[in-house]
Order: sequence, then structure tokens, then C-alpha cells
Amino acid sequence: MKNTLYSILFFLVGMLTAQPVNAASSPRVYLDITAPETRKIEMAVPWFTNKDTTGKRHHLDSELADILAKALKFHGIISILSTKRYGGSHTTEWKKHSVDYVVLGQYSKASGSLKFELRLLDVASNEIIMGKSFSGSMQQKEQMLYKYCDHVIKTLTGTEGIADTKIAFVSTKKNTKEVFIADILGKDIRQITRHKNLTVSPRFKPGGIFLTYTSYHTGNQSLYITDLRQSKTTRALSRRRGLNLGPAWSADGKRMILTLSTSGNPDLFLLDSKGNIIEQLTRNAGINVSPTWSPDSNHVVFVSDRSGKPQLYYMNMKTRNVKRLTFEGLENAEPRWSPTENLIVYSSLRNGVYQIFTLNPLIDNEPTQISKDLSHHESPVWSPDGNQILFAKRDGKRHQLYAIMKNGSYQRNVLNLPGSQTYPQWSR
Repeated sequence: MKNTLYSILFFLVGMLTAQPVNAASSPRVYLDITAPETRKIEMAVPWFTNKDTTGKRHHLDSELADILAKALKFHGIISILSTKRYGGSHTTEWKKHSVDYVVLGQYSKASGSLKFELRLLDVASNEIIMGKSFSGSMQQKEQMLYKYCDHVIKTLTGTEGIADTKIAFVSTKKNTKEVFIADILGKDIRQITRHKNLTVSPRFKPGGIFLTYTSYHTGNQSLYITDLRQSKTTRALSRRRGLNLGPAWSADGKRMILTLSTSGNPDLFLLDSKGNIIEQLTRNAGINVSPTWSPDSNHVVFVSDRSGKPQLYYMNMKTRNVKRLTFEGLENAEPRWSPTENLIVYSSLRNGVYQIFTLNPLIDNEPTQISKDLSHHESPVWSPDGNQILFAKRDGKRHQLYAIMKNGSYQRNVLNLPGSQTYPQWSR
């Protein structure tokens, strides 16, 4: 499979209530999660207890604890003590197991509803340092647990958690490609498009309520936007002749940069949120695709083959000055700017293998290689907290979605679905 540059060319649930439980409320920064290497937080999540029964176990007890434990572990900074080590009991001498924190969960059920009371115990001080209560339907149990997980991460690190986020991707089945979204554990998979054709390049509009994508189902490569809420309405954003590909949204969601080929050459155009052209940014200088904005919307990095092969270029959005960024690797493509810092992630073809690299586009420095194994690593994107990278990993003919910490640690499969999954996106 050729690099994406060339292959391209040929909410949801009701409102939840979260109330504080009596506990210490001041956040504590336990560790710096941006450090290259750091000791993981040791944590236990014993089985939840049902407030309506005494002594009798229910399958929900372990199921709820397992969901929360997996969401916490997903952040890459937490190690979970196996319940086999202590039988899943709340009444354990935690210091003997060398854990730092314990989540103590209770729940009650009534007429299809579910209520949680969750507390975070600091083992060293034997104090509850954060507690929350949640209530919602049984179908909302994952979302409630994800929200509490994010409260835990914020309490321990001072940084927002990413459990309550969404992942969009394209899944291939036979000769069709459709867009789906899922939660971080793959427990809430929803099909967004049903075009029975080729659909590519999903992009969340800031805020995570709207999703844009390019579809060929009418015969032209047109850009569409779908409201992901229960109404799930879809409308066309750009149906111009030729390419309408890969929009990059500004942080405020008021502008986007899109590849159009109305004049024959694929060039970058600045458009408003309704799809009206504001300005043409590149003009007949090779194929220009894959734009990505800096968080302050003052800078853009994109891909162009104006030098003969796909390379990364930087554009100052105030002066429109352009300079080349990458010189190593046969091809460099698919850049994405971190939401939290001046760092881009991209895919680079080195020794016949696509690897993931990061680079600061505002200063002259050497790129840093993130992935190391000999599988192909394509379409990398940042997590909302800027600490992880999601990508499509190819072994043989099949692609699967993987995540890796930005320091290259904790690489793991995110979704294990039939077929191939490509074009990952990450948004709240």
C-alpha cells in the first residue's frame, strides 16, 4: 500500500449527574506525566459492592471494577494490582501490597437506573482524597465510570483524563469503507456512514459534536459533516469538482483548510465553517495535502511533493511564508500538531518501513523516532491530552488501531475488529 498521500488521490446519551462526596477536594500533582520516564502509579480497584445486598456477589461487582481499572490503565501512567492478589475485597491491608491509591466503589440499582458512589483512597495517609457520585441508566455505566476515571487522573496529575473521549476511524469490509466511532475501550461502537462506498479522512470539528469526512458515494470526492448527537443529521460542506479532502479545523472551529482540485492541481484552501472559500493558500506547487493547525492557529504544517517526494512544509499564517521541514526519509507525510505543545507527529518511510516521528516545527532540531518495530505505522494522531499517539498499524494486508505513549512506551492494540481499521482520529 502506498503512503496515504497517494492512496487518497487514486451526544449520544442523556445527561448524567455528578455530585461531590465528602472528601478532600484540593488536587494533588502526584507525578509529571510529561517526563520521558517515570514510575507508574500503583493502584487497586477492588470489586464494587452493591448497597442493596449484603454478602451476595453479583456479576456487576467485578464487571464495573474491571471497566474502571482498564480505563485507568489506558492512560499509561497507572499499574493495576490484580484482584487475584487480594480477592477483590475492600477490606485489605493495602500497604502490604505496596499500592499508592485504591478506588472504593459502591452502586445501587432501581428500575433500570444505576447509582455510583466512588472514593479515591490515599493509602499512605489513609484518607479519602476525592469522591464523586453518579446516577444514570444502566446503558450509561461506562460513561459514568469514564467520567470518574478522568476525575482520578485530574486529581493525581493536574491534567485532564482522556477516558471520556471518542475515537473515529474507517473500517474496511469487502470493497466498502465506512466511518465509525468508539470509546477508548471499544465498548460503544457506532457506525456513522452507510454509503456502501469509499469513505475516508474523518475529522472531528472542535467540540466533538460534528464529524467531517470525504465520501465517493455520489461519484465525486465530496466533503460531508454529520451531527453526532441523536438527530445525526448530515449535510454537504463542499461538493466542488474533484478533490474535497482532509479538512483541518482551526481551534475555534470557525475556519478549515481543505485540499481542493477545482483547477486541476491539488492545493490548500482556507474556508469558513460553512464551506465558503476565503483564500487559496498554495498554488500549483505540487500536490498539497494533510494540513494541520497549531493550537493558536498561527501556524500550519502540510505535505507537498513539490520537491519530488512527499515532505513536510511549514506555513506562517500571518505572513504566508513557507519553508521545508523534513529532509530525511524517502517520504514524510500525515503530520498532526499536538494540542498541548509545539510538536508534530508524522509518518516517515525509513528503510522500507513507515515509522512514527515527532518534530518541533518552530525550531531547527532533529526529529525523534517514536516507533521501533518493523510493522508499518501510519496516520498518527495525538490524544486530547497530548501524551499518547493513536495510529494504524499494518502487519501484512490488515490494519489495526494501536496507541503508544509519546516517549515510545506502552504500545498496545486499541480495537480488535474484523477487517482493517484506518484513518484514526481522537476527540472529546
